[in-house]
Amino acid sequence: MNILISGGTGFIGSHVVDHFERKGHKLFILTRGSTRKVGEREYIQWLSDQKNEINYLSNQKVDVVINLAGDPIEQGRWSSEKKERILYSRINATKRMIEIVNHLDEKPEVFIQGSAIGYYGYSENEKFTDRSLSLINSFPSEVCDVWENTLHHLNHPDIRKVIARIGIVLHPREGALSKLLIPYRLWAGGKVASGSQYVSWIHFEDLVRTIDYLIDDHTISGPINLTSPNPVTMDELGRTIASVISRPYWFPLTEWMLKVALGEKSIILMEGSKVLPERLLQSTFSFKYPTARKALSNLLE
Repeated sequence: MNILISGGTGFIGSHVVDHFERKGHKLFILTRGSTRKVGEREYIQWLSDQKNEINYLSNQKVDVVINLAGDPIEQGRWSSEKKERILYSRINATKRMIEIVNHLDEKPEVFIQGSAIGYYGYSENEKFTDRSLSLINSFPSEVCDVWENTLHHLNHPDIRKVIARIGIVLHPREGALSKLLIPYRLWAGGKVASGSQYVSWIHFEDLVRTIDYLIDDHTISGPINLTSPNPVTMDELGRTIASVISRPYWFPLTEWMLKVALGEKSIILMEGSKVLPERLLQSTFSFKYPTARKALSNLLE
């Protein structure tokens, strides 16, 4: 297959690219960097005013489009400027991806639009499935709602459109887990805020395998949750981390500590949502790491 991917140099995208390269697929990777070829990877500079990538790709065969581009939501404090970059980087990247597809001589079979479980908003009591509506009660839920709706500009009925709502991706050296591990490494791990907030997570290998599955299963379109079938509370996650790496679980991070350290972004740690991958569970996909204990043991031991 020929796969066009944006965000292919980021945390999630880099693992997706590695996976498909190992399987022998050709990759067109849209990047802010220079245009260059590295083996079966072809990096193409994009999002300039000249729109050179549109002309370059127009006569290329593209079977799959994966859109993961966007300013990282977890990096830096949420100043008004940062929040604007988070939102508009996603809108602009999606619009440009659609513009590229519109100019392709041969249309792709599937367009996988990245999103996040932040779409649902935060709740201590509700369970969210792929069919749940957004509460739109937080900045991440507002961003995801606008981000997903931007895909409506893709008006090709023959292109299967999938919205991948990605959970908290567990990886030992990148993403949320790498930051959660810091106090445990210092023997100071413990409860985060109330501890009762849910963490809807997925092992990074299962995430990549899921994206691969979404390409092959032609019956799946629309929103789909990319999370493990067993979300856990922050308290359970912390205790499992402590157990796996043989560290104590004792020093609490209170809400006021988080607010001082992170500002508005502290909501990511203080609030949560219980998100279930109902559509994946009804499919033939099989999770390699369905429980937090199994996932963390693989990642940390």
